[in-house]
Amino acid sequence: MAGDAKKLQPIIIKRVKKGGHATHGGAWKIAYADFVTAMMAFFLLMWLLGSTSEGDKKGISDYFQSPMKVAMQGGSGAGASSSVVNGGGSDLTQTTGQAKRGEGADRKAKRLSAEQAKAEAAKRDAKMLAALSAKIAAAISSKPKMAEFASQIRLEITPDGLQIQIVDDQKRPMFDSGSAMLKPYMRDILREIGTALLDVENKISLDGHTDRSAYGNADRGYSNWELSADRANASRRELASAGMPEDKLARVVGMASSLLLDPADPLSPSNRRISILVMTKDAEERLLGGQRVPVDLETEIDTPSASAATQPPR
Repeated sequence: MAGDAKKLQPIIIKRVKKGGHATHGGAWKIAYADFVTAMMAFFLLMWLLGSTSEGDKKGISDYFQSPMKVAMQGGSGAGASSSVVNGGGSDLTQTTGQAKRGEGADRKAKRLSAEQAKAEAAKRDAKMLAALSAKIAAAISSKPKMAEFASQIRLEITPDGLQIQIVDDQKRPMFDSGSAMLKPYMRDILREIGTALLDVENKISLDGHTDRSAYGNADRGYSNWELSADRANASRRELASAGMPEDKLARVVGMASSLLLDPADPLSPSNRRISILVMTKDAEERLLGGQRVPVDLETEIDTPSASAATQPPR
């Protein structure tokens, strides 16, 4: 019986379940990942701080302290930035970020210095031109032979310099009709002016002008343009004969009737003239620098009228 009872006794099997993460599970992995990320961010921050200039650091600091002020006015430290990013800053002329305040002051000082030098040069020119005008006027009035033609010599100080105009007169023409042959009195006037200009350092511009009368041989290719240029060159030769150096002349041009002295009367003898301009330094720089010297054209060039075409060539 005892053996049978022993056989009928149930067998109990105990199985132990192992739970290695029963307390915290995998939370430590998340914490470790956060730590590694924080360390990487820290070392990245340290690297950025080490490679950033002091100006950038100060600019960033100023931005976060008062972002609107820096955005609208520019921070004091942002000027030292070595960034190559275009634009930025209150100075719109800069193309590589803001400029240092000191550099802006230097540029302003240089600009003011250049303007002051230009103003001083203009004052010297004005003084010299006024003295030259008085000298030429005195030379003409003091000689009886020259005083006779004083009404044909006009002196005027313009923004571009001293303009000396020798105008024609119906009774006393400067050139033979339709040619570039100088009259004897015109030679005397030009030589007197050339002598007065010997001590002047400024450059000279010489222009020849005609009236609106059509030239008789215009159909052969010789017109008032060629005539005015030839007369200007003839005047240049007389100035040179007075001793004026060739390099003092900046230009010799023929203007034909494009710039009338008396636009109300295109056929007036006063439109036939030789204009000598003693240029200011500013006008000289504009001309020799490739810029056109401004000229106030009082009338437009138009075709000669039928009545003008019948006038004799001048």
